[in-house]
Amino acid sequence: MRNGITIIAGLFWVLTWFGFMLLYTFLDVAVWRKLTPASAKYLNLVSIVVCMAAFLHLLRAKTGFEPHFSQGISFQNLLLAAGCALALYLLLDRGIDPLFEKIFPASEDTYQETLQTLSKAPIVSLLHVCLLAPVIEELLMRGFLLGGLSATYGTGIALALSSFLFALLHFNMVQTLSALICSAVLGMLYLHTGSIVCCIAAHMGYNLISYLTTILPLFHAGS
Repeated sequence: MRNGITIIAGLFWVLTWFGFMLLYTFLDVAVWRKLTPASAKYLNLVSIVVCMAAFLHLLRAKTGFEPHFSQGISFQNLLLAAGCALALYLLLDRGIDPLFEKIFPASEDTYQETLQTLSKAPIVSLLHVCLLAPVIEELLMRGFLLGGLSATYGTGIALALSSFLFALLHFNMVQTLSALICSAVLGMLYLHTGSIVCCIAAHMGYNLISYLTTILPLFHAGS
């Protein structure tokens, strides 16, 4: 059984990862785009990978966190993960998100600008959105945070807290509200399967479906 963590400790590590996010965003905007605009998107991807590796090393060194990648993997659980990915797409992208977009038009405009930026570098954005982001977010939010908080406060409180903190990592209301729901679903998947791999797979699958139906059409429209 893994050691529990407190709310303060969980918030600290979420804010620490947020700091790493600010770092690679600063490098992208203030350094790479100014010094080497032609290579900026690739250097940004490298920065993200380095920040992820540094954060996970720090998390492991300070807390002893060791994700168990082989735990809970089965055909049934992987099938459930695929079902969660599709369900999240139908629930959020095709159901709830259009309602949020009407309620928060300013946030929707910002979100569309982000999609346009991502569509200008489709391969890099694919790797970031569909591979790197799901890995680090699931390791932190489900593997470390939900697992540790569950040991301290029980699964119900831990699920609510981890979902709330995950939502805070997204920067506008449309994404934040969707992230809250997404995190709750992925959290329940983790609690049911005990598998961080299944959560990563579900997160990757959902992001991939969203990418193929939103960012990729924008790329083709602009090319």
